[in-house]
Amino acid sequence: MGKSGGVRRCSRTSCNERAVAILSYNYGDQVAQLSPIQGLVEPHTYDLCSRHSQSLKVPVGWKIIINEIADQPLASNEDFAEIAKAVRGVLEEDVEADSSESNLQPELRRRGHLRAL
Repeated sequence: MGKSGGVRRCSRTSCNERAVAILSYNYGDQVAQLSPIQGLVEPHTYDLCSRHSQSLKVPVGWKIIINEIADQPLASNEDFAEIAKAVRGVLEEDVEADSSESNLQPELRRRGHLRAL
């Protein structure tokens, strides 16, 4: 498995749309499977945009398994960066508050929906 580098694009030639699905083939069972896009790039799979995943055709006699696919990917690297930034902000505030106290037992802090130990 490889890492995903930024926004993944459709594997179809001359298509530059954002990928929302992964197409994989099982040649032995004659099955094509379309799944939601994952964070890691799997070898021997194809990333497809919404348009190409909806118009997918398989060879005659093959079965196709389609898992529920959203029109937009669930999260991107930018989304995770924003979450990490928010968590760091909560942790920094907690460190400043605790620097005046010497507390051996970590206390659960809460800010909105974020929690930090």
